[in-house]
Amino acid sequence: MSKSTRAASLTTFVAASVAFGAVLAGPADATGKDTSASKHASTNASAKVTKAKVTKGKASAWPKFLSPSQLPPHPTSSWTAGKVTDGVPDELRFCVQDTLPGYDSRYRDFRTDLETNAQQLTFVVGTSAKAKALATRLNKDIRACATRIEQSDPETEAALKDYGKLSVEEGAHAYGLHTETSWGATDINLYSVGRDGRAVTLVRWGQMGDFSDAPVKAFKKTTTTAVNKLY
Repeated sequence: MSKSTRAASLTTFVAASVAFGAVLAGPADATGKDTSASKHASTNASAKVTKAKVTKGKASAWPKFLSPSQLPPHPTSSWTAGKVTDGVPDELRFCVQDTLPGYDSRYRDFRTDLETNAQQLTFVVGTSAKAKALATRLNKDIRACATRIEQSDPETEAALKDYGKLSVEEGAHAYGLHTETSWGATDINLYSVGRDGRAVTLVRWGQMGDFSDAPVKAFKKTTTTAVNKLY
């Protein structure tokens, strides 16, 4: 199957995964809890790093997050944002669960009045070299996510499009992932990974639809803003 294969939206896919074995959230234990989430929570807690980060020789606060107005504009609804929260959002676990490090991480949820939603996840690691390696692994995971979805659920077909590199700070890369289930659910998600020094950020945007519904140009602008805001 080509890399433009079909795929089940991680918007709908997150909810649907509960019904067909928690595909996105990963395998659950006997109590129904997400073991990958528990594992990350424990490693994240045990490997807490100070909230004061040093960039370019100067102390700085935790990297800044996107604001609602910096998301791709929605034609009929404004964006709202949740609080910045420690950990990793469920919507991002499936594609990158093998790479989730024990480093400190924070995320922010974004919603519209309709089905469109987004997340930004940010990691801060000890050195620029470690951040580069983390960004490389995250990019690799996203490129492999369509195959992983199809292997995890035979009722879903997935397709990945590579939208290329973005020239911002230490670099960023954007992707599109479309999913479609046998019962007709079809969703489009956009992903990007970017880095500035020791900070790595992952941005996801998703809604029902296919590649033709993806605001690629606006999402690239959002990604550029997200990376520029890190430090």
